[in-house]
Amino acid sequence: MLAIRSIQAGYDESMVLNDVSIQAEVGKVTAVLGRNGVGKSTLIKTIAGLLKPAAGSVEWMGERIEKKAPELRARSGIAYVPQGREIFPSLTVEENLLLGLEALPKKERKGLPPQIFEWFPVLEEMMHRKGGDLSGGQQQQLAIARAIVGKPKMLLLDEPMEGIQPSIVQLIQDVIVDIASREEMGIILVEHSLDLAFACADYYYILDHGIVVSEGVTDTAHKDVVKQHLVV
Repeated sequence: MLAIRSIQAGYDESMVLNDVSIQAEVGKVTAVLGRNGVGKSTLIKTIAGLLKPAAGSVEWMGERIEKKAPELRARSGIAYVPQGREIFPSLTVEENLLLGLEALPKKERKGLPPQIFEWFPVLEEMMHRKGGDLSGGQQQQLAIARAIVGKPKMLLLDEPMEGIQPSIVQLIQDVIVDIASREEMGIILVEHSLDLAFACADYYYILDHGIVVSEGVTDTAHKDVVKQHLVV
């Protein structure tokens, strides 16, 4: 389990998150919702280790990790796909994917798992294409696949369905649900769309002004009530 307890985090002297606590389980999809600028990406960067919290703790599999470097968190089983994809445009699809193996111990780097191409068949067709030549939706598939190659136990996705065509949105939703159903990996999904998040997630948190203002099980939540926290 990943447990965030009473986190305060931000940039320089400006705190964006104030006393935020969330939990995410392996085998479940946990959605983090909120309007733009409420701290969703700040939270995910704090979990990934790109931001150091001013207070509070990040606990992963029973161990405190808030002081650990991002690469150590990656090797412990936490993978991060940032907003904006951030693939290597000058490398081929295959080379991008192989970089994902770096999160694994050397003895476990035994090639790319076939499951990747079942989830994202277009990548197999484009293995020798440069990442920069792919469409936005294809690059997003590549970014997610590269993270999954490292066999993480917790996958952090920062708005993975933003700005891509509906057919790819549906594909990514299906992959997220399938991953969670196998109960080998948990997912924290940062999303601004209530409908997209609830189509995938088991549990949700809503951030507003740096605090959690609502949380609950998606199956029993009343969307109209939840939407009140998302209206601009």
